[in-house]
Amino acid sequence: MRILVVEDDLELAAQLCAALEAAGFAVDQEHDGEAASVAGTVEVYSAAVLDLGLPRKDGLSVLRDWREAGCTWPVLVLTARNRFFFFKQKTAYEISW
Repeated sequence: MRILVVEDDLELAAQLCAALEAAGFAVDQEHDGEAASVAGTVEVYSAAVLDLGLPRKDGLSVLRDWREAGCTWPVLVLTARNRFFFFKQKTAYEISW
């Protein structure tokens, strides 16, 4: 399985990638929203780990780009935002919990 990790905190991204690679996954990483939007629409992934607070383009916009491009793989969203924010936004981006 190939997983895309999108996280601008380089230390956290390195830890996530190391853990996923140790579990046997192939991992690609991007550190800003623009690059993640492109990567997610031109490469084939089994899943993604996506931070919402990204430079250049926010995570929800990245997710919208992926969905509009037909990407249906699961996305684990990382955020420090509260649940109320997510509740208001989730249906627009096909997010469920």
